[in-house]
Amino acid sequence: MPRSGETTRRQILDAAYKLFRRSGFSRVSMDEIAAATGVTKRTLYHHFKSKDQLLAAVLEAQHVLAVAAFRTFGDRLSGSPAAMVEAMFRGLAVWSDRPRWAGSGFTRLVVELADLPGHPARAIARRHKSTLEHELAQLLERAGVARPRECAREIWLLSEGAIASILVHGDRSYADAAAVAALKLLRVNASRSRRRHAGA
Repeated sequence: MPRSGETTRRQILDAAYKLFRRSGFSRVSMDEIAAATGVTKRTLYHHFKSKDQLLAAVLEAQHVLAVAAFRTFGDRLSGSPAAMVEAMFRGLAVWSDRPRWAGSGFTRLVVELADLPGHPARAIARRHKSTLEHELAQLLERAGVARPRECAREIWLLSEGAIASILVHGDRSYADAAAVAALKLLRVNASRSRRRHAGA
């Protein structure tokens, strides 16, 4: 049975994401993407006019999936802010234990495009990271954390640093170290909040 245009497009996006994530943007050719999808290059270029356009579409699709997954993760969280943060970094440790784990695809691809500040994929990656940071801030606010946006940025920075360190060292204990730092951050933030209220 012939594939519909939407089905073909989705299969191209899935195949391209796997190849880009495994080998990087510059090392993957449109020929390889066409072969992995099982379509001709003509069909591939019918859906995406260039590899740059394809990468932008890949990241847009992954952004939607990743944000939905983070919201599902957030819906399952309960308890104190400390418990939420511990669960977040425990999830990072589990995620990083997957075979051939390569960290955040968004971060890896943006680093590869560092000399192309106007590339559309860079803008999508910025929006993706900002959205996840905002989602974390909302979780912290619901948990009663003071300065939730500032705390979310600091915790997100620890998470990104842990991901990079795990990639460099191959050591998942960096997720534990980041969790300890995040818990200290929460305690300092709570102490400052109490002092402000006491002096009000």
